[in-house]
Amino acid sequence: MPRNYSNVLKGVKSGRISVGGALKILKDLPYKDLGFAKIDFHRGLRRGFPEVVFGKGKKPAQIIKIAKKIAGHDGTLLITRTDRKVYRRIKKLYPKARFDEKSGAIYYAKKKIQKKEGLVLIVTAGTADQAVAEEARITLELMGNPVEALYDVGVAGIHRILYKKKTLEKAKIIIVIAGMEGALASVVSGLVSKPVIAVPTSVGYGASFGGIAPLLTMMNSCSPGIAVVNIDNGFGAAYFASMINT
Repeated sequence: MPRNYSNVLKGVKSGRISVGGALKILKDLPYKDLGFAKIDFHRGLRRGFPEVVFGKGKKPAQIIKIAKKIAGHDGTLLITRTDRKVYRRIKKLYPKARFDEKSGAIYYAKKKIQKKEGLVLIVTAGTADQAVAEEARITLELMGNPVEALYDVGVAGIHRILYKKKTLEKAKIIIVIAGMEGALASVVSGLVSKPVIAVPTSVGYGASFGGIAPLLTMMNSCSPGIAVVNIDNGFGAAYFASMINT
């Protein structure tokens, strides 16, 4: 056992350190240094969910090594932005692991997920936004959130979202995902009293500038109560929504 653990345990036993004090100390320790990555084993203690692996840019062998450490320590694994090649290797290690083709997410939970109460609703402007939406949905469900979705209800046919007012109202938090000009977030926020997390996507014609146009629209919304995450960041929106949903 590392000396820092021993010192903390001795402090608790002697009464010099309270249990709460020990948790504050231990929440920043330890991490596992693999050389190419430093795995934060106490992410779950600090944030309520273990470290998530961003697959893009990593070699398959690196992802596998990281995944084995995280799943072995926490029993929960989420890898975003990866592919079926990596999934086949993960599947051999964890037969219950699942892969979502649209978002490129691999996910696994060894134990039954503890469920939260508040509903998180995912709303997309168009069908082309579903890859980002699915990344958000998988993240939310793995973190224990009840999830529903309304797909393809953008402002070009605004009656589609207006007809779903009751669905909007029953949600505790709403994630709005839109490309093009990104106006849907303002529309939804103007209809409800719930917090809205806006996700601009890179979907759109040339003048959307790969998601910059909807990003600016969402950030400049005149409707209060909107938080905006980065372009195509379904994971970040879901993580934030789950932290609100306590």
